[in-house]
Amino acid sequence: MQHGENNITVIDEEGNEQLCEVLFTFDSDEFGKSYVLYYPIGADENDDEEIEIHASAFVPTEDNNDGELMPIETDEEWDLIEEMLNTFLEEQDEE
Repeated sequence: MQHGENNITVIDEEGNEQLCEVLFTFDSDEFGKSYVLYYPIGADENDDEEIEIHASAFVPTEDNNDGELMPIETDEEWDLIEEMLNTFLEEQDEE
């Protein structure tokens, strides 16, 4: 099975691999990082629950593979991510 550009495998706190779908990515010049927003695949099949969207910073590797996901450490970064997410969701609603 081929993983498309839109899927990433994330290791959770318990060390389990979880296949996630990428919602979108963006770069921040302000922080000099790229960010990825994603959610666990299968989460959107259950309509009762709100999908939990996760975000990580990542540094692409030189050969442009996925790079390494890193936790987001500052409130400023979270504010930026929330802003980007809200904009993204608003655009989705308009379509």
